[in-house]
Amino acid sequence: MSRIDGPVLLQTKGLCKSFGDHEVLKGIDLEVRRGEVVALIGPSGSGKTTVLRSLNGLETPDQGTLAFDGGPSVDFGQGLPKQQRFAIRDRSAMVFQHHNLFPHRTVLQNVIEGPVTVQGVSKPEAVAHAEQLLDRVGLADKRDAYPHELSGGQQQRVGIVRALALAPDLLLFDEPTSALDPELVGEVLVVMKELADEGWTMVVVTHELQFAREVADEVLFLDGGVVAERGAPAQLFTAPQNERTRRFLDRILRPFD
Repeated sequence: MSRIDGPVLLQTKGLCKSFGDHEVLKGIDLEVRRGEVVALIGPSGSGKTTVLRSLNGLETPDQGTLAFDGGPSVDFGQGLPKQQRFAIRDRSAMVFQHHNLFPHRTVLQNVIEGPVTVQGVSKPEAVAHAEQLLDRVGLADKRDAYPHELSGGQQQRVGIVRALALAPDLLLFDEPTSALDPELVGEVLVVMKELADEGWTMVVVTHELQFAREVADEVLFLDGGVVAERGAPAQLFTAPQNERTRRFLDRILRPFD
């Protein structure tokens, strides 16, 4: 179980999703407390990213419910009206596998786009906040650079800053290091660990199992569209109860044994 005792920020029950005849999610229950880091791990195709996109309103499950702060539940079985979709997105911000920066805009312009155009923040206020955040991740000197002038790790750090600039309740990370060269992975994970230490609430889809082990409060192992096992990292990584979890971890952590 989680080590965090704060109030529940987000709760889902029974999330189901199919793409054509392929059932991707088969009843996912998830509870995230304020200040908690939840890691979703598992093989490719297990439904991790679909869960994450459902939390942000980018994907609409066929069934299930979602509620923030114990408020009224969104019933996906009744569809997802635009107003409810926007309400979900207002609570969270996504950091994608590929940074998805606007190539024709500078770093600063990328960061202030959401606060100014979506949230109605004044441009001077948005710029001041963006500059603070860029300095916080060591990119103050890149404010006027364009994405193609940055390394992959720098671009992903800008993606994190862009999410932080929206001041969300929940940060969602979709395999944020999987597209990076190995030597650039560490600089992104360091920023994510610092955010966790600062108390940001995070749900992270990741293949970086050492990061999940060190930073997450709870780890969920997904396989075949279900949560096959969940628990604190110390338990799940050292003494998994599910045979499928054991085989997955053995293959990833001890591939040559």
